[in-house]
Amino acid sequence: MPEESLPPDDDLAAQAAETIARGSQSFATAARLFDPVTREGALLLYAWCRHCDDVVDDQHLGFNRDVAGPGTPEERIAALERLTRRAFAGEALEDPNFRALQRVARRHGLPLSLALAHLDGFRMDVEGRRYRTIEDTLDYCHHVAGVVGTMMSMVMGAREAATLQRAADLGLAFQLTNIARDIVPDALAGRLYLPADWLAEVGLDPEGVALPENRGKVAVLAARLVALAEPYYASARIGIDALPRRSAWAVATAHGVYRAIGTEVVRRGPRAWDTRVSTSRAEKLSQVLRGAAVAARRRGDDAPRPSGLWCHDQPR
Repeated sequence: MPEESLPPDDDLAAQAAETIARGSQSFATAARLFDPVTREGALLLYAWCRHCDDVVDDQHLGFNRDVAGPGTPEERIAALERLTRRAFAGEALEDPNFRALQRVARRHGLPLSLALAHLDGFRMDVEGRRYRTIEDTLDYCHHVAGVVGTMMSMVMGAREAATLQRAADLGLAFQLTNIARDIVPDALAGRLYLPADWLAEVGLDPEGVALPENRGKVAVLAARLVALAEPYYASARIGIDALPRRSAWAVATAHGVYRAIGTEVVRRGPRAWDTRVSTSRAEKLSQVLRGAAVAARRRGDDAPRPSGLWCHDQPR
């Protein structure tokens, strides 16, 4: 069914806007800068991503529920995949999160393969996967964030392979920053994304990551993750120039906000997990202004993506 013949569903965009406002203040700030059509698509896609994350973790907007949801994590993943396939098949759906996915996928031509790849990232969490090398960690980042960056870029109208790869790089950078910020709370929840060989280099056992006496070692690894994210942020910066101006403004703002989070994690050192690192309203406003300058100053930099950067399609 073409987008023009879809029935009106104005509540979807409103619900999605509420979801992002409560689930991610950083992305909500950037999303306000999109043109109306792109903003709606980004919000609808975010709502589906947030819903899947919450279902797998048995949470609501990232917070634990008072009452456990139905089914095992494996059953929940299977249900998410069934509904996702039905959304792309054009079936009638009751769940607003999957109606949101259906609408944005139809309007912007998103492929089912990317949505399923995103669910594979959640499956890694359900399986309790451990990561031996940083390449293993980057593969996880690709599934939970890189493919989302690609889909978001498609919502913005990007179709060139090089631009989509830069968008995936931004997703990788965001996720590496998130992992660095959340190392300790993730470990307390039984999840560890730091590669085993990095842990061995600093003499840290997986069971000791959350212990207060090991904060110094954890801070070293967090700083290493933040440094690793930098070339992916740099690659993504070049891709911003290929986006429409309003989209470039929004993405440049998000780029700056997340980089600032990583910088603050490194600045705090062992105290980075005393309270959750976030950016203030003033810092977000500063990044909005900087993002506007980036969008206005197209550099025309067509330098090839560095060959040393990890890529999901490379042999492993």
